[in-house]
Amino acid sequence: MSALTRPPRIRIPRWVQLVGLPLLLLAAWAFATAVIHVVFLFVVAALVALLLDPLTRALQRAHLPRGLSVALVYLAFAAMLALIIFAVATAVVSQTKTAANRFNDYFTHPHAVSGRTSAYLDVDRLQRWLDTHHLKSVRIEKRGHRLVRQIQQRDVGKYTHRIVTFVEGAAISIGKTLFSAVLLVVVSIYMLLDMQRLGRAVDRRFPPRPGEQPLLRSLEHALASYVRGQAALSLIIGTSAGIGLWALAMVGLLPHAQQYALLFGGWVAVTEIIPYLGPWLGAIPPLLYALVVHPLSALWVVLLFLGIHQIEGHVVVPNVMGNALRLHPLLVIFGLGAGAELYGLPGALVALPVLAVSRALWEFFSQRLTLEPWAHATPEEPVPVEPLHEPAAVE
Repeated sequence: MSALTRPPRIRIPRWVQLVGLPLLLLAAWAFATAVIHVVFLFVVAALVALLLDPLTRALQRAHLPRGLSVALVYLAFAAMLALIIFAVATAVVSQTKTAANRFNDYFTHPHAVSGRTSAYLDVDRLQRWLDTHHLKSVRIEKRGHRLVRQIQQRDVGKYTHRIVTFVEGAAISIGKTLFSAVLLVVVSIYMLLDMQRLGRAVDRRFPPRPGEQPLLRSLEHALASYVRGQAALSLIIGTSAGIGLWALAMVGLLPHAQQYALLFGGWVAVTEIIPYLGPWLGAIPPLLYALVVHPLSALWVVLLFLGIHQIEGHVVVPNVMGNALRLHPLLVIFGLGAGAELYGLPGALVALPVLAVSRALWEFFSQRLTLEPWAHATPEEPVPVEPLHEPAAVE
């Protein structure tokens, strides 16, 4: 590579390495800690802008102005996000109301013929089953009826109403959170509008080597690798949950669930985007279904998702995301833990995209950053050696 095409290198003097860099790192850490929410907001906005920039460039290739391309991309993105949140919130509220009503009817609404509730009748059926299977010594009828009366006296409807109210409040909170995200959208729009200008400035200062991508393209490809890894992860976990629920239904441990296995698996695949909590959030609909259909089936659903959660957290995520991001599985686990420790669940959610961008930045600048050596190697001076004089021969 000739001197004209060689990329410029930043030479950091020794005094800066000794004093300036440590002070700069401490000042940056103190500042970031003081304004952690704003820093997190701008980091997420930058990730969103980098993810949407390829779509914007595709619209520009169709001879649309940059501003119009950005507007169309964000309108489509916002519409899709709002539709997903509305559909999920509506489904959760509806299913919770149905489950609560059925649970309330099970304990409080008597049948027209017998005048007794389903809970009383199930206790009687269990006692008859014990009597017909040579277990007459096991008497649960009185204790079962007493338990049903205690539940009725505690006003089941009041508690189920509280559950419904809580879920409705959670749905409203989701809407408020979506509204508060307007600032993030505005910041990311400004970033996306200036993305081309920023890319040209970076390329002028750090021109890519022959065969190397510009810096912003490298960051976008790193985030695209994260998206592909997350899609593969969601597919694996969602398929595992769907097959597991179908298997429970086929062996009779979760009655009639085979017709909902695909729907439940799709929901698990969507919630897998959320680190740590994804499998548990995905377990809510099948768990509610199990409680309504047969309460004992809920135990098998919990065990199934407990196993999925353990395998997902310790095996699938580190290996799948590690291969997608070209990172060691231990670094993936550390990144998720560090993100959760720094900023809770949102921090864990953006930890892997930040790791992907950090790897791309390191690969780009590792060949352009040079630390001035602390000791200069000086060539050794040759030591003069006097010629050896042979003694004169004696005649």
